[in-house]
Amino acid sequence: DQGPMTFKVLYQPYSEDTQQQVIRETFHLVSKRDANACNFLEGGLFIGGDNKLIYRHYAKLYFVFCVDSSENELGILDLIQVFVETLDKCLENVCELDLVFHIDKVHNILAEMVIGEMVSETNINEIVMQIDAQNKLEKSEPRQERDPISTKRIFKKLAKHGGTLL
Repeated sequence: DQGPMTFKVLYQPYSEDTQQQVIRETFHLVSKRDANACNFLEGGLFIGGDNKLIYRHYAKLYFVFCVDSSENELGILDLIQVFVETLDKCLENVCELDLVFHIDKVHNILAEMVIGEMVSETNINEIVMQIDAQNKLEKSEPRQERDPISTKRIFKKLAKHGGTLL
């Protein structure tokens, strides 16, 4: 009954194979835990070392952060809660399909909260206000300016630079 991973952000470079191994191991470790178990666990073979997994399970969605041992577990649980509440406010009753169809918004929300591995904002109202401002800015831009592969833009650039089409 478990679906594929919907969203991931890595702050360290890993090969695609290593990423897939870490994701499989994370899913295996987290999904087999009892609902009453603690939300913190030591990393496995690929995650291991000085890292630990901190997660929350909401309905069918798992939100998992892999952090080093110097991080405050309760602080990360709070960060996950703020992330989920912000998603819920911005996407209205967030579900897995919202994460799939609005992945850009999900990335923007997390980017408002975490910058370069550092938590920068946890005030839900401030995050929502920034996301709303981004949405208004996107809506105010002409469509062709937002679409990098716009046919009009290609023809304009070709004409500007004396290009010809064959």
